[in-house]
Amino acid sequence: MKLQLTKAFDAPGPHPNGMQGSTEGLWILDQGDNKVTCQSYKNGKVTRSFDSASDKGSGITHSGTDLWVSSTYSCEVLRINPETGATLDSFPAPGAEKTGSHGLEWVEGDLWITTPPSAMIYRMDPVSWEIVHSFPAPGERPHGLAWDNGKLWCAETNENAVFLFDPVSGKQLDRLDVDGTEVHGFTMWQGEFWICDAETCEVYRGIRV
Repeated sequence: MKLQLTKAFDAPGPHPNGMQGSTEGLWILDQGDNKVTCQSYKNGKVTRSFDSASDKGSGITHSGTDLWVSSTYSCEVLRINPETGATLDSFPAPGAEKTGSHGLEWVEGDLWITTPPSAMIYRMDPVSWEIVHSFPAPGERPHGLAWDNGKLWCAETNENAVFLFDPVSGKQLDRLDVDGTEVHGFTMWQGEFWICDAETCEVYRGIRV
C-alpha cells in the first residue's frame, strides 16, 4: 500500500526535518537554520517562529507543556520553552555515535526516539532519562514518529516509506510507500498523515491508498 500525497504548502526554512502535529498547528524544526516554526494546517501561515539551540536538528515533539527537539549533531535531546525557544534542559541522545537522534514522539509521559547510528527506536523515561524499552528501526535512516491508536509509525528515509509497529513487541504491522517525494519529517494529526521533504521544503498531507 502507499501514501497518496497532496501538497499543502511549503515550510519556511531551507531544510525542514522534524514535524509534530498539535492543537496549535504543525510544528516544524529546520535542520538548516535550526528555527522552530508553527504553521496553520489550512494554509501554512506561520503563527510562531523562533531560533533554537539545536545543532542541525532533526526531530520535534510537544509534551503539552514543553517542546522537545533532537539536536542531532551535538548528540543531544533538548527540552525547550514553546513560547520563547529557550533551552530548559538537555540530555544525551540514546544510541548516538558521531550524530544523534532524529524523530521524537511524546506518548503518555514517555518520549519515543529514533536514532540512525544505532538504527533503533527507544522509549525513554524523560525524568530519569533511562531507556524503558527499545527495538530495531525499519532501516538505517529512521526519521519521524507518529502515535496512532496504540501503535507507532516510523518514517524511514532510505526506504522512502512509513512503517507501523506494535510498540510492545516491536513487530512490524504495516508498510506504506511514499512516491514523488523523499520523506523526512513525519507526523499524524486527527487521522491525517503529514510529511515534509527536506530538499524541496514541501509539506504534504497523505492518505492511505
